[in-house]
Amino acid sequence: MKKTIGIFAISFILASCGGGETKSDTTKEKPKSMINSAPKEKVVERPADLPEIAELTIEGDDMMKFDLDRMEVWEGQTVKLTLKHSGTMPVESMGHNWTLLKPGVDIMDFGAAAATAKANDYLPEGKEGDVIAKTKTIGGGEEVTIEFAAPTKGTYDFICAFPGHYGMMKGKFVVK
Repeated sequence: MKKTIGIFAISFILASCGGGETKSDTTKEKPKSMINSAPKEKVVERPADLPEIAELTIEGDDMMKFDLDRMEVWEGQTVKLTLKHSGTMPVESMGHNWTLLKPGVDIMDFGAAAATAKANDYLPEGKEGDVIAKTKTIGGGEEVTIEFAAPTKGTYDFICAFPGHYGMMKGKFVVK
């Protein structure tokens, strides 16, 4: 009796799930347009009313954090970037800057070298070519503004190059 119930149960499950049956519509050929077609890259249209100058503001605080970890501009725009230090600590103990690195620059390597470059405002000698744009280093309550041309389309790293800050104070600068 138990065998009969077990066989019945298995038969019922297989029948309800279509077990063992082959359906002719599942073996149809895919249209040739679907074979080897990779997903298309999403094209983002440049807004018609795009301002010539992209005005960006980023803040650093006494907790070694930027308030943004991603910034976006368009290729060809002039970038007017303002760095504000929203903390109260002096530049000597909790200074912040904003440094935009070229593609391929190793953040850890650059940051370690910057730690020994106080005399050059944390821009390591011999690594000037690794930087697209940089603010001066500021302390609590201060702000600084720089202007630079947006680089070519791509994603770039930005950091605070003050000693030890680059591990937490970093983000992506996206040029569309």
